[in-house]
Amino acid sequence: MIRTFFLMAVFSFFLGNITAQNNTSYWQQAVDYTMVIDVDAVANQYKGEQKLVYTNNSPDVLVRVFYHLYFNAFQPGSEMDVRSRTIEDADPRVGERIFNLKPDEIGYIKPLKLTQDGKALEYEVVGTVLEVNLNTPIQPGTSTTFEMEWDAQVPLQIRRSGRDNEEGVRFSMTQWYPKLAEYDFQGWHADPYIGREFHSPWGNFDVTVKIDEAYVVAGTGYNAENVLGENDYSAVKKLRKGKRSWHFTAPNVHDFTWAADPDYIHDKYEGPNGVTLNFYYKNNPEIKENWTNLQPKTAEMMAYFNENIGEYPYKQYSVIQGGDGGMEYAMATLITGNRNFGSLMGVTAHELAHSWFQFLLATNEAKHEWMDEGFTSYISNEAMNVINDEKKPNPHAGSYRGYQFLAKSGNEQPATTHADRYTLNRSYGMVAYAKGSVFLSQLGYVIGKENLEKTLKRYFDEWAFKHPTPNDFIRVAEKVSGLELDWYLMDFMQTTNTIDYGIKNVEARKDATVVTLERIGVMGMPVDLDITYVDGSQEQFYIPLQMMRGEKPEEYNGTKRTTAKDWAWAHPTYELSIPSDKKVKSMMIDASKRMADINDENNTYGIE
Repeated sequence: MIRTFFLMAVFSFFLGNITAQNNTSYWQQAVDYTMVIDVDAVANQYKGEQKLVYTNNSPDVLVRVFYHLYFNAFQPGSEMDVRSRTIEDADPRVGERIFNLKPDEIGYIKPLKLTQDGKALEYEVVGTVLEVNLNTPIQPGTSTTFEMEWDAQVPLQIRRSGRDNEEGVRFSMTQWYPKLAEYDFQGWHADPYIGREFHSPWGNFDVTVKIDEAYVVAGTGYNAENVLGENDYSAVKKLRKGKRSWHFTAPNVHDFTWAADPDYIHDKYEGPNGVTLNFYYKNNPEIKENWTNLQPKTAEMMAYFNENIGEYPYKQYSVIQGGDGGMEYAMATLITGNRNFGSLMGVTAHELAHSWFQFLLATNEAKHEWMDEGFTSYISNEAMNVINDEKKPNPHAGSYRGYQFLAKSGNEQPATTHADRYTLNRSYGMVAYAKGSVFLSQLGYVIGKENLEKTLKRYFDEWAFKHPTPNDFIRVAEKVSGLELDWYLMDFMQTTNTIDYGIKNVEARKDATVVTLERIGVMGMPVDLDITYVDGSQEQFYIPLQMMRGEKPEEYNGTKRTTAKDWAWAHPTYELSIPSDKKVKSMMIDASKRMADINDENNTYGIE
């Protein structure tokens, strides 16, 4: 009797915990920033004031908060510095550069004062994170106001942010302010800045930048220049002699960036749906033609993304020369601009696509980097194929090659690895960009291209302005396709299981050709087997994977498709009988090349 009671109690405890983990509807925190900074462009320093209204929409009582102080990464001995000097394949943009910075070249953000609702708070700077103990806990459904003053120095441009980049842009101001960390259903995300990207709460920004009047300032949000016209500064507040104030507002974003240079040319181009496209680039005759030709192409790209994902919701987007390559931000991107036109268009396509996959569908880039970089790579490849009329049968072939190389290298780690904790930078890049792109392309193979297109649009409709997870995406795909897809997400992105199918044997019998297929890799997949007969006719045999619990729709016009019985994953072989009224000439597994099979040498029969 005692044992029975004990077992019932244990069962009730676990049942209660399971229920507790699933009875809270979606929520997200909210931030409203008002910031004023005064820049000393000669000393490369600035003073900042910040008022932050923080709303706790979680069901939890918060007794502390964390801020990111990203500029502190650019100091000798920082985690970014040490990681760069100890990882096997250091990013060449970083290398030992942080270690060798001089005192006037380092970056820092030094909080001078921090209050909560007018009362001083205790805090500690720990590398790139500010740890703050609250005087008054923040109750669910309530707001509190933090006010901070800080000093900062802009680091020499090394990674994403800084001054005096290799193309001479004075200020690329990204990750430049004390940013409150994200708190979500997994708790606080107060990650140190070691090298990867970001996760931040949604909110509204009101930012004033005071800087020498010779500078042109570009960035997130709407400002006097955007509203009044390129040369109309009558409404811009003049400060003391030699300074000007630039005022920006940005509604419903999760980051704010700006850049400034005295030699910026500012061009405007009318984008789709009344969006103003702004282009800021150095007054360099060698690049002007490319930057001028980029403008109509950018409008075409935005129209493509609007049609194939969802409509861009803001009224401006800026392409800004700056940074150290290409990096996405709210309503803007910073890219290096001394490129040939193909490279300039390619980087712009990728960074613009990030406005959807990360700045509207705001995944946690530290945990799910492949949803950010991979989805962006996928849709920008699709866009370039159409806009440039490239006519590539598979515009993601390069991503497949990258993933297949990684899968066979022995260095692959699952995509559940924290972005900072990959053993190699190369492995991170191939998982995030290549494998993430293949995930979408191959999903089109599993559920059909039309269903994939519908999935992307519905994903946007349901999750824009939120923080979706991998499960949120795959559930949308399941609803659209009617198929069970948890196996696909788990095996392909949460493990390093590989796909390898082969044609093991072909036997011509009296009344049929019997084909024995073999699953060699651990991961199961549905199989398209394309047959060419001696008379030149073709037929596709579609073999669903049993645990999909359904079939994808037909995709190939003009080619007969015959659906065979399901293949249960645990069976390593599968026998397919092809009636003998026609003689088989050749056959191929996945002629579309959308299945990420790591060994295609065993995928064909009768093809030399």
